[in-house]
Amino acid sequence: MALLALVLAALALVVAAWAVAQAARARGALRHLETQRPVGSGDLAALRSDIAQALRHVAVVRYDAFGDMGGRLSFSAAVVDDRGDGLVFSSIHARGESRTYAKGVVGGGSDATLTPEEQQALAAARTGEKA
Repeated sequence: MALLALVLAALALVVAAWAVAQAARARGALRHLETQRPVGSGDLAALRSDIAQALRHVAVVRYDAFGDMGGRLSFSAAVVDDRGDGLVFSSIHARGESRTYAKGVVGGGSDATLTPEEQQALAAARTGEKA
Protein backbone atom coordinates (compact mmCIF):
# COMPACT_ATOMS: atom_id res chain seq x y z
CA MET A 1 0.00 0.00 0.00
CA ALA A 2 2.86 2.40 0.78
CA LEU A 3 4.31 1.69 -2.66
CA LEU A 4 0.97 2.49 -4.27
CA ALA A 5 0.82 5.79 -2.38
CA LEU A 6 4.34 6.65 -3.53
CA VAL A 7 3.48 5.77 -7.13
CA LEU A 8 0.34 7.91 -6.98
CA ALA A 9 2.30 10.77 -5.42
CA ALA A 10 4.94 10.54 -8.13
CA LEU A 11 2.23 10.46 -10.80
CA ALA A 12 0.59 13.52 -9.28
CA LEU A 13 3.87 15.42 -9.33
CA VAL A 14 4.47 14.46 -12.98
CA VAL A 15 0.97 15.67 -13.93
CA ALA A 16 1.52 18.91 -12.02
CA ALA A 17 4.90 19.47 -13.70
CA TRP A 18 3.34 18.78 -17.11
CA ALA A 19 0.54 21.26 -16.44
CA VAL A 20 3.00 23.98 -15.38
CA ALA A 21 5.13 23.28 -18.47
CA GLN A 22 2.05 23.52 -20.74
CA ALA A 23 1.14 26.88 -19.21
CA ALA A 24 4.69 28.13 -19.68
CA ARG A 25 4.64 27.05 -23.35
CA ALA A 26 1.33 28.87 -23.88
CA ARG A 27 2.70 32.03 -22.25
CA GLY A 28 5.80 31.76 -24.48
CA ALA A 29 3.62 31.38 -27.57
CA LEU A 30 1.64 34.44 -26.55
CA ARG A 31 4.80 36.53 -26.08
CA HIS A 32 6.13 35.27 -29.43
CA LEU A 33 2.93 36.21 -31.26
CA GLU A 34 2.86 39.64 -29.68
CA THR A 35 6.42 40.41 -30.86
CA GLN A 36 6.22 38.88 -34.37
CA ARG A 37 3.18 40.55 -35.82
CA PRO A 38 0.26 42.61 -34.79
CA VAL A 39 -1.97 40.26 -32.87
CA GLY A 40 -5.56 40.07 -33.87
CA SER A 41 -8.04 40.29 -31.04
CA GLY A 42 -9.23 36.76 -31.85
CA ASP A 43 -5.71 35.26 -31.61
CA LEU A 44 -4.99 37.02 -28.35
CA ALA A 45 -8.35 36.09 -26.83
CA ALA A 46 -7.88 32.42 -27.79
CA LEU A 47 -4.41 32.31 -26.24
CA ARG A 48 -5.59 34.00 -23.06
CA SER A 49 -8.44 31.50 -22.82
CA ASP A 50 -6.01 28.58 -23.24
CA ILE A 51 -3.75 29.94 -20.52
CA ALA A 52 -6.68 30.48 -18.15
CA GLN A 53 -7.77 26.85 -18.57
CA ALA A 54 -4.31 25.38 -17.95
CA LEU A 55 -3.98 23.51 -14.64
CA ARG A 56 -1.05 25.63 -13.57
CA HIS A 57 -1.66 26.51 -9.95
CA VAL A 58 -0.25 23.77 -7.72
CA ALA A 59 0.26 23.40 -3.97
CA VAL A 60 1.11 20.46 -1.71
CA VAL A 61 0.55 20.21 2.06
CA ARG A 62 2.38 17.43 3.92
CA TYR A 63 1.30 16.34 7.39
CA ASP A 64 1.10 13.53 9.92
CA ALA A 65 -2.41 12.09 9.68
CA PHE A 66 -2.02 10.09 12.90
CA GLY A 67 -0.29 11.02 16.13
CA ASP A 68 1.80 7.84 16.31
CA MET A 69 3.28 8.36 12.83
CA GLY A 70 6.14 10.71 12.05
CA GLY A 71 7.77 11.98 8.90
CA ARG A 72 4.79 13.85 7.45
CA LEU A 73 4.10 11.01 5.01
CA SER A 74 0.49 12.02 4.32
CA PHE A 75 -0.21 14.82 1.84
CA SER A 76 -2.92 16.81 0.12
CA ALA A 77 -2.29 18.44 -3.25
CA ALA A 78 -4.36 20.88 -5.27
CA VAL A 79 -4.03 21.49 -9.03
CA VAL A 80 -6.35 24.19 -10.43
CA ASP A 81 -6.70 26.64 -13.31
CA ASP A 82 -7.29 30.41 -13.12
CA ARG A 83 -11.01 29.93 -12.36
CA GLY A 84 -10.32 27.49 -9.52
CA ASP A 85 -11.40 24.43 -11.51
CA GLY A 86 -9.32 21.28 -11.07
CA LEU A 87 -8.82 18.66 -8.40
CA VAL A 88 -7.57 18.03 -4.91
CA PHE A 89 -6.13 14.67 -4.02
CA SER A 90 -4.89 13.31 -0.72
CA SER A 91 -2.88 10.31 0.37
CA ILE A 92 -3.31 9.27 3.99
CA HIS A 93 -0.44 7.13 5.25
CA ALA A 94 -0.98 4.87 8.27
CA ARG A 95 1.31 2.25 9.78
CA GLY A 96 -0.31 -0.66 7.93
CA GLU A 97 -1.91 0.97 4.90
CA SER A 98 -2.26 4.04 2.72
CA ARG A 99 -5.40 5.43 1.16
CA THR A 100 -5.68 7.91 -1.67
CA TYR A 101 -8.65 10.17 -2.40
CA ALA A 102 -9.42 12.60 -5.23
CA LYS A 103 -12.05 15.33 -5.19
CA GLY A 104 -13.13 17.57 -8.04
CA VAL A 105 -13.03 21.33 -7.60
CA VAL A 106 -15.17 23.83 -9.52
CA GLY A 107 -14.84 27.56 -8.93
CA GLY A 108 -12.66 26.98 -5.87
CA GLY A 109 -15.19 24.74 -4.13
CA SER A 110 -16.10 21.08 -4.04
CA ASP A 111 -19.30 19.08 -3.66
CA ALA A 112 -17.35 16.73 -1.39
CA THR A 113 -16.32 17.97 2.03
CA LEU A 114 -12.68 19.07 2.01
CA THR A 115 -10.43 18.33 4.98
CA PRO A 116 -8.55 21.25 6.57
CA GLU A 117 -5.37 20.11 4.78
CA GLU A 118 -7.17 19.96 1.43
CA GLN A 119 -8.62 23.42 2.05
CA GLN A 120 -5.11 24.69 2.89
CA ALA A 121 -3.66 23.20 -0.33
CA LEU A 122 -6.51 24.64 -2.41
CA ALA A 123 -6.12 28.10 -0.87
CA ALA A 124 -2.35 28.03 -1.42
CA ALA A 125 -2.78 26.95 -5.06
CA ARG A 126 -5.30 29.71 -5.74
CA THR A 127 -3.32 32.50 -4.03
CA GLY A 128 0.17 31.36 -5.00
CA GLU A 129 1.33 31.52 -1.39
CA LYS A 130 3.30 28.72 0.25
CA ALA A 131 1.17 26.05 1.90
